[in-house]
Amino acid sequence: MTDGPGAPTLAERIEQLFRTVRRPSGAPYSNEEVARSCREAAGERFSTTYMWQLRTGRRDNPTKRHLEALARFFQVPPAYFFDDEQSSRIAEELAVLEALRDTGVREVALRAVTLSPEGLGTISDMIEAIARREADARRGG
Repeated sequence: MTDGPGAPTLAERIEQLFRTVRRPSGAPYSNEEVARSCREAAGERFSTTYMWQLRTGRRDNPTKRHLEALARFFQVPPAYFFDDEQSSRIAEELAVLEALRDTGVREVALRAVTLSPEGLGTISDMIEAIARREADARRGG
């Protein structure tokens, strides 16, 4: 792992996958489901407890095969676990997927598809202005 200063830990990266990559029904995967799939893919031991330990940071040095099995299960490149730059890019894409689960966000995104570049710029400016106003209100200003 090449975690630089401020880079997410392996546990944080795995946890983000669990939060974001879901079943078609929207329900999260369990440690047991992921461990079973990884056990089958890696051809090695991969217990539910081991999955929990990786998610919580109690274990942080999995084998290459284990990380490849996790990557295959969550459909991300194995570099997600090794390369800070790729991990960051993939994390941004995962954040978009997570946001799109929110019905309101999804409705706005679907409506924005038909807008011109100028219209998108206007909407973006409005969202930024509202976000600043709400952040100021949360700070009590």
